[in-house]
Amino acid sequence: MDGATYAIRLRDLEQRIDELKEQIRRSHTRLSLLTDTILSGGVAGARATVRFSNEMSSAFRLTKALFVLDGAVQYNKSDESGALAEQQEIPIFDGSIPPGDHTVQVLLQLQGNGYGVFSYLKGYHFEVKSSHSFTAVEGKTIALDVIGYEKGGVTTALEERPAVRYSEKVTAGVASAGAAPAAPAAPAPVAPTVGASTGVSIGAGGK
Repeated sequence: MDGATYAIRLRDLEQRIDELKEQIRRSHTRLSLLTDTILSGGVAGARATVRFSNEMSSAFRLTKALFVLDGAVQYNKSDESGALAEQQEIPIFDGSIPPGDHTVQVLLQLQGNGYGVFSYLKGYHFEVKSSHSFTAVEGKTIALDVIGYEKGGVTTALEERPAVRYSEKVTAGVASAGAAPAAPAAPAPVAPTVGASTGVSIGAGGK
C-alpha cells in the first residue's frame, strides 16, 4: 500500500471514529434526559386512594355498588346473595393521579331488610346517587373515604335515611400504600362532607 492510499484510508477511519463518538454522545444525552424524566416522575404528580365504607344498619342490604372516577368505572358489582352487604370496606382506587380537580360518582342500590313494625321495608328498593369533587395536589396523597350511612335521627323515617358522605385526608408524599406512612401535611384533614348532587329514589315491589 503506497503512502497516498494509506493517508486516505486513515482519514476515512478517523472520520468514522468521529461519527461513532458523536452517536455515543447523542446516546448519552438521550439517556440522561430519560433518566431525569423517570426520576422526576417518581417524585412529582399526585396520588389518590378511594375507599368505600358501608355503615348502613341491617335494615338495608347493599345489592349493587358502582364507582366512577373521572368518567372511568373503578368498581361495579351487583350481588343479591348478601356477600356485598357484608363487606364493611371496599377499596376502589389506589394509584397515581394528575394534579388538579377530579370527580367521583357513586351509585348504591339497596334492598329493604326491615323487621317487626318495619317489615314493610322488605318490599322497597333504594337507589342512592351522589357525586363529589376533590383536588389532588402535586407531591401529596389524598385519601378519600366514601361512606354509606343513615342520615337523620330516631324520628327520621327509615326510608329517608340512606345517604352518602365523604371524608378527605391529605398527606405529604406520593408513596404507595405499602410504603411507610408519610407525615401529615397542612392543612389538617378535611371534615366529612355530604357530596353534591346526592339523591335517593325509592321503589316498591317484591324482592
